Amino acid sequence: MLLLMASLGAAFSGTVLYAYYEYRLNTTQQRVTSFINRFDKQFKGALNAIATEREDAKGQICRQLEPLQKVAAEGTTLENLIKKVSPSLWFVHTLDEAGQPSVGSAFVVASDSNQTLLLTSFTTVRAASHQPGPQVFARHGDDDEKVQLWTWQDDHDLALLILSKPNQARMDWAGDSPKTGDRVFAVSGLGAGGGSITQGLVADVSAAGVLSDAQVGQEFQGGPVINSKGEVLAVASRSYAPLGFASDGVYFSVPIHSACDRVLRCPSGTPNAPGQRG
Repeated sequence: MLLLMASLGAAFSGTVLYAYYEYRLNTTQQRVTSFINRFDKQFKGALNAIATEREDAKGQICRQLEPLQKVAAEGTTLENLIKKVSPSLWFVHTLDEAGQPSVGSAFVVASDSNQTLLLTSFTTVRAASHQPGPQVFARHGDDDEKVQLWTWQDDHDLALLILSKPNQARMDWAGDSPKTGDRVFAVSGLGAGGGSITQGLVADVSAAGVLSDAQVGQEFQGGPVINSKGEVLAVASRSYAPLGFASDGVYFSVPIHSACDRVLRCPSGTPNAPGQRG
């Protein structure tokens, strides 16, 4: 009986110990699972918080750098601007009324699956506005194409060319006008890197145009005047004189939205393609 009682006691003790072991094991597993789940959520939350802080910091840095970008631009900034806008730049060459070379720049304002519209300086292509007139060409890198003078606005030194090439990169227009003291850039379609660039400060902004000291050589007339984001503010000109007299080292550029007055159709504030009018 003693042996039987001892055996029963041992069996009962073993059952109790095993049940207790299972209880502790399950409890431990639950704690571990709960910890892992909490840790995973906390880890993901930490990653999201870090990403948010990083984006906020980048935004703060960009906002702090923006005034500096308007005041000064050198080296890499200029190179990056040329790379950004060069796909839309073309170098225009033709003859003037005396049969002498006449050059300038143009940029894409609209393009579709059939053709492309280039905005340029009327001064450059003036001789082609008479018949018979010289042929006008636009060159981009090694690609030299005949273009058609479609319409113009001589008092604003603007002309519209039709290029028989589809789906060309279009430049964005700036939503806001520049302010006095801002840094602006005149860009030409002629240059080893796909274009060339000069920079200057805005002296005045009015309904007549953007007055700046960015140098406008012959190859720059008709090219875009852009801000530090590469957006078009105006069209460079050597002959546009809204006040009735020529400038000396300070140039009036035609506000880009003036192209919508007669040269382009812009019902939504940007030109339609092709949809031009003359």
